[in-house]
Amino acid sequence: MKIGWNGTIKRQEEAVISVYDHGFLYGMGLFETFRTYEGRPYLLERHLERLSAGCRSLGIHYQPDGAAIQSWLRELMDANEIEEAYVRLTVTAGEGILGLPSGDYEAPNALLLVKPLSVPDPALYTEGRQLALLATRRNTPEGEIRLKSLHYMNNIVAKRELTAIGALPGAEGLMLTREGWLAEGIVSNLFFMKEGRLFTPSIATGILPGITRQRVIELAASVGIGTEEGYYTWDELALAEEAWLTTSVQELVPVTSLRDAAGQVRSVGRASAGPLATRLLALYREETRR
Repeated sequence: MKIGWNGTIKRQEEAVISVYDHGFLYGMGLFETFRTYEGRPYLLERHLERLSAGCRSLGIHYQPDGAAIQSWLRELMDANEIEEAYVRLTVTAGEGILGLPSGDYEAPNALLLVKPLSVPDPALYTEGRQLALLATRRNTPEGEIRLKSLHYMNNIVAKRELTAIGALPGAEGLMLTREGWLAEGIVSNLFFMKEGRLFTPSIATGILPGITRQRVIELAASVGIGTEEGYYTWDELALAEEAWLTTSVQELVPVTSLRDAAGQVRSVGRASAGPLATRLLALYREETRR
């Protein structure tokens, strides 16, 4: 497999990161995950804006060039003979001292990784998936707003719990905040519809400000549906008429059943994709074809 390394293409075994890279030593680094449609990355500008803002907040001197990254990605996909890709762009702080620095990082490393995009079974978007409540709590953000950082231990612990509790195959796990508010999935943001109103946990709960999450809020507004961002409980979610998860790779995935902490399962709505999720997914996909 070939990878992108600081703007070039290398065999994966040739790309070596120093043991003194602070991405390795202290988790100082950020990444973005996105996918292509007809070979083109979708919402790339927004991903790069989030990445740039995160780098500035960490003192990492990295300013991505959208056109250059698109060209780099195309070259990497061709080198790996991939038509549609799952893409991860990672920026590490770069080499530093052994110890906590006080200054900025002026020589970061940028890595571009791709793999063939696995297209989900179309039934996923009609039959949906289970959302299981986890005991693992969402940790607090790195700063005022959560970054898509290399500090991913919380998510991995949650993933291990999801596997251990015996949730349905393909289920997503839901983490609450320390205070008990709905937060987010292991790799997704959450929306739900109740009494004709659309809700999603607020960024202030410490969740990642998802790129697809924001686009779905905008698409809902375009059809006259406002989204309330706030603090909600599992009991409120349990009364939802429909619910869905958003990710940059899988788009909008309906939640058709909920598994609580005691292992009890209840259906969401009619246990199939609801009308609003279906409508928003269609709008989202229509936009990706432009």
